[in-house]
Amino acid sequence: MDFAMSAKAADYHDRLTSFMTEHVFPAEADYHAYREEKGPKDFTVPPVVEDLKKLAKERGLWNLFLPAESGLTNLEYAQLAELTGWSMEIAPEATNCAAPDTGNMETLHLFASEQQRKQWLEPLLAGEIRSAFAMTEPAVASSDARNIETTMLRDGDDYVINGRKWWITGAADPRCKILIVMGRTNPDAASHQQQSMILVPTDTPGVDIQRSLPVFGWQDQHGHCEIVFDNVRVPAENLLHEEGSGFAIAQARLGPGRIHHCMRAIGAAERALALMVDRVQKRVAFGKPLAEQGVVRESIAKSRNEIDQARLLCHKAAWTIDEQGNRSKEAQTLVAQIKSVAPQMACNVIDRAIQVHGGMGVSDDVPLARLYAWHRAMRLFDGPDEVHMRTIARTELGREKSAFAAAVTQR
Repeated sequence: MDFAMSAKAADYHDRLTSFMTEHVFPAEADYHAYREEKGPKDFTVPPVVEDLKKLAKERGLWNLFLPAESGLTNLEYAQLAELTGWSMEIAPEATNCAAPDTGNMETLHLFASEQQRKQWLEPLLAGEIRSAFAMTEPAVASSDARNIETTMLRDGDDYVINGRKWWITGAADPRCKILIVMGRTNPDAASHQQQSMILVPTDTPGVDIQRSLPVFGWQDQHGHCEIVFDNVRVPAENLLHEEGSGFAIAQARLGPGRIHHCMRAIGAAERALALMVDRVQKRVAFGKPLAEQGVVRESIAKSRNEIDQARLLCHKAAWTIDEQGNRSKEAQTLVAQIKSVAPQMACNVIDRAIQVHGGMGVSDDVPLARLYAWHRAMRLFDGPDEVHMRTIARTELGREKSAFAAAVTQR
């Protein structure tokens, strides 16, 4: 198990570092100025993002998340995704590595027909359109996808969709042209075979994007939407893979997406720690810099420990996916571990950074409040902490005892 950066990853790392420092960080002020001017109900992308996308393409920093496109392993990508997490609102999209498009592109790459790939995957890979993934519902506990109530019933050559979804990230962005919708096609089948996934263009009659939900009062540029599907009719060839495969597709999609979020969370925590260290060296209280206060030093040390621990676990999970595939039991357990560890770690580090910044920490003068809001929400999306902890515990309880464990538990 070797986590050393490969020569290929090191080259990408150097080029991405330069791109971030020379172009992305300087663009943040323009990005937020545009959004402030337009207001929270405007979901058009700030033009600076499209400018950055062109630069990233020219530098070969494009679609890094998808091994079939970039040639990078998951471990190699982890070391790059962390860098983009330093500027989570801009850098992932600038390199075409932003959720939910990454998960949707992986899904289409794995399960779409040739026609579906040509129509939807190719423009997504080119960064010409955006997409959304419609699974979560307000009326049921969607942490168990078997609960989903949206119906997708066959009617001749079509499927007719009825239901309500929410927290559908990306659907408010006017560039969002396609939804991957999960719903029930056969309520009489076995529990894991009742669900299917269908491609639904956003301009299909009956698709009603009702609102975008704020996170801690903050509106994401792409929106987190509540959508009603009212007798939405799409051709049967829009079905992904085959009827009853929705649950399996969801598991295949969510595994990589979860670890990608964790990779970026480590970068976000690194930014928070950098801001904390800078702040405490400049701020004086009670006659000396905050950096000389014992409680502040402890906060810095704890943050470094937690970041490095999370990074090692994330790299182990990525390495295991590379070696065994993301559907292996060991990989799934490790992804559950890092998904329950990374968001909490990021929240801890960001919270400490907010504390040493005082009032500034909860303002928009520094990015800490936005970082905290996102990573606190991350403890819910792509499976809440409790679901991942359940997976970890179930694996541990089912594990065969080692010789040592057997020896020390004998009565």
